[in-house]
Amino acid sequence: MIPEPNSAPPPPTGAARERARIRAEYRQREQNLDPERYAPWNPAEIFLVQDRQRHAARLLHAADRFPNAASRCLEIGFGRCGWLPVLIGWGAREANLFGVEIDPGRGAATRRRLPAARLVLADGGSLPWPADEFQLVVLSLVMTSVLDGESRRRIATEVERVLAPGGALLWYDFAIDNPRNRQVRAVRSPELRELFPSLAGRIRSASLAPPLARLVAPRSRCLAELLSCLPPLRTHLLAVLLKPMPPHDEALRHHHD
Repeated sequence: MIPEPNSAPPPPTGAARERARIRAEYRQREQNLDPERYAPWNPAEIFLVQDRQRHAARLLHAADRFPNAASRCLEIGFGRCGWLPVLIGWGAREANLFGVEIDPGRGAATRRRLPAARLVLADGGSLPWPADEFQLVVLSLVMTSVLDGESRRRIATEVERVLAPGGALLWYDFAIDNPRNRQVRAVRSPELRELFPSLAGRIRSASLAPPLARLVAPRSRCLAELLSCLPPLRTHLLAVLLKPMPPHDEALRHHHD
């Protein structure tokens, strides 16, 4: 039925409300965040970034899923470049990089830096690619900003759909709630397994608690490294989860190996 000219628009869906909330939170963070905190010259930021990248590379290599020039890689919520430059440094071709971002400003900045990558403004819960498309999907510091449970499940379902058989999900996110930030909600190992029931792989704790890293790393990199070896002081989860291959394809892969 055609609506009356003066009729009110339909109320937003839960997914639309969640997208609006997240965009508003990103704008708030941009306005209030100290730019020095995540600056590339900040010793604590250098330590935290290098630490998670190093362990992610090891997990991917151990799973035999380290990207190469032929790998089609997708990052959901790439923000201001995210892991995309890291993937290029690891050997992926820029033309084989894809990404979605819901914040227009952050997305535009990354498109200017990576013009050959296929980056779109879209919701991670409705990806514009066919099934079985990517050898690697990166989901980093995204899901904890999604407070709506149904929206989390939609994103997870889309990740499983677009992963190629044998492909890997690289996950990095908070596993401990921040009592000073009600706009994030931790994802712990049981929920991570529940979100991706068809994927299997290794989940490990990662990253020295950022407040502690910011205190220690500028004074002693060695002490920060030592403290990061203690699991109770880590606040994030890092995981590489694999999509099963059909039995016939798996047998052929082992035969060729």
